[in-house]
Amino acid sequence: MTPAMNLRSAARWAHGKPWLGSCVAAVLAWAATVFSGHGQGAGDLLTVALSFSAFTILVSLGQMLVISVGPGNADLSIPSAIALSGAVAMIVMDGRDAMIVPGLLAAVLAGVAVGAANHGLIRLLRIPPIIATLAASLIVMSVAINVGRGLKIKPPPLFAELTTLRLLGIPLIALVALAASVGIALMLQRSVLGRSIEAVGQNERAARLAGVAVQRTRLMVYLICAGLAGLTGALIAGFSGGNSLDQGQEYLLLTIAVVVIGGTSVSGGRPSVAGIWGAALFMFLLVAMLNAAGAGPGLRMLLTGIIIIAVIVLASTRAKH
Repeated sequence: MTPAMNLRSAARWAHGKPWLGSCVAAVLAWAATVFSGHGQGAGDLLTVALSFSAFTILVSLGQMLVISVGPGNADLSIPSAIALSGAVAMIVMDGRDAMIVPGLLAAVLAGVAVGAANHGLIRLLRIPPIIATLAASLIVMSVAINVGRGLKIKPPPLFAELTTLRLLGIPLIALVALAASVGIALMLQRSVLGRSIEAVGQNERAARLAGVAVQRTRLMVYLICAGLAGLTGALIAGFSGGNSLDQGQEYLLLTIAVVVIGGTSVSGGRPSVAGIWGAALFMFLLVAMLNAAGAGPGLRMLLTGIIIIAVIVLASTRAKH
């Protein structure tokens, strides 16, 4: 084969891997940050990136499923679900190691309840998903304020230790995110629900005519999304030393950005689990790189916004072709 043919073949291969761009961007951001630090702390940077990106990965997996069921679907109640679940988990655990598992279950159930409410507003009241989940977030945050009463409850010692534990240098939280990612990937590839998500996202009318339970599929993705947000809320509370009402604030638009940068189609039907990892690490390392370069908060936000817009424009251009 000639070099030109090899290049075209490589381009076709890369075009079929929407996750590749985010992973390459993450590697380049890591290399640039290490270079700006004169090669010091490369391993520590990667470990820290895995620790903090794990939370983003968990909630972005759920957001990915919601966006994958078609245009206009996005869950904007994630920050409120995280805040509520963190408070519920800490209250149930009550600082006792024996209550860790019940506390985690309570957090996930609190998240699932939020997901059920979101779908109820969308299905029964015919409210567009973005508006419904945004309105639900205000209600959920009010509940979180009343439940937590503005108090920061410390996690059980064992739970706090587990959320910061490293196994062979790998954060345990990153392994939890990996397990969730593998589970979601297997569900998408080998289950009826996974095939239904792709079918509904690609063509809802054709999916309905083919016998796919469209509303049940939408309900399940909103439940899974909110359940993952609930688990994340509990883990963040353990990692940061207690629950807080603003602990999920940064995940409002971050999850959408990670999903889009990771290669998931904004038009629905084509989720990308691997891309979630690349995009989450890239977003964290981008901030780290800008910090290392001495950029102020305003410049960091500006550059991050420009990058997100550029990726969305490129993704939209690819979809048209």
